Amino acid sequence: MNIETLRIFCDVVQHQSFSRGAAANNVSQSAATQSIHRMERHFGVQLVDRNKRPFVLTPEGQACYEGFREVLELYDAVETRVRSLRKEITGLVRVAAIYSVGLHDMARCMQDFMRRYPKAKVRLEYLRPNKVYEAVLNSEVDLGIVSYPAQTPELSVIPLRSEPMVLVCHPKHHLASRDAVTAEHLQDEDFVAFDRELPIRKEIDRYLRQRSVSIRVVMEFDNIETIKQAVEIGAGVSILPQPTVALDVEAGRLSAVRLIAPQLQRPIGIIHRQRKVFSPTATKFIELLQEVQVNGQPEER
Repeated sequence: MNIETLRIFCDVVQHQSFSRGAAANNVSQSAATQSIHRMERHFGVQLVDRNKRPFVLTPEGQACYEGFREVLELYDAVETRVRSLRKEITGLVRVAAIYSVGLHDMARCMQDFMRRYPKAKVRLEYLRPNKVYEAVLNSEVDLGIVSYPAQTPELSVIPLRSEPMVLVCHPKHHLASRDAVTAEHLQDEDFVAFDRELPIRKEIDRYLRQRSVSIRVVMEFDNIETIKQAVEIGAGVSILPQPTVALDVEAGRLSAVRLIAPQLQRPIGIIHRQRKVFSPTATKFIELLQEVQVNGQPEER
């Protein structure tokens, strides 16, 4: 067995798919299947129960997965140190982000990064917040980009930016013509809210509760796009990060009104495993993300 075989096995398990695990390693599905067959012959036991859909690991397979992940993490750390000595910007950076960080912004960052460092690659996937945390903790990705990032004994946070929150309503709503509103203007308004377990919902609830403002929650959703659609048809108002509605306001689909006294902010940050050794490539990608937050867009180089 070699490192590539171990990586294929771990990626197949991580994605719970032979085809996606194969694609992650640029090999055919048949090649990935054969790699795992060779591992099973090497150990003389079945590692993957293929009779279930999706497949599940046998106890021996689970032991291999946990052990091989540690081996790969150690190998990648050694490779990182070697590449750091050569200052080589190459290899893959794995990133998971919440949907609302901005598809356009992230795509622009990735394009600029790969233009600067043509030997480097970025693999980006969009996940729900809890899945981003899981992916980082399980070493499935190098970096996670989330709102309200939480530092824990296992995770560190690199702050990126704070986004102003605005009142969002239909253009014909009675609050749409105002230059600014306070929380008190929302008293008894129909409100399209986030799901209760999300940090952004808890922050908005706290903001309103501290000002003794009562709203009528008419709908609850787990993502910004669906909330915007509900507001657009006049179901109610909402409070959303200003960058996420800029294009809708420009197109005339929604109105955004500044919140004052005080202004709400949504923090965005990068999470990563404590004591993680970043490759030079990952370090450069982080630097680019920070640069974009300061300058608004990547500088030409």
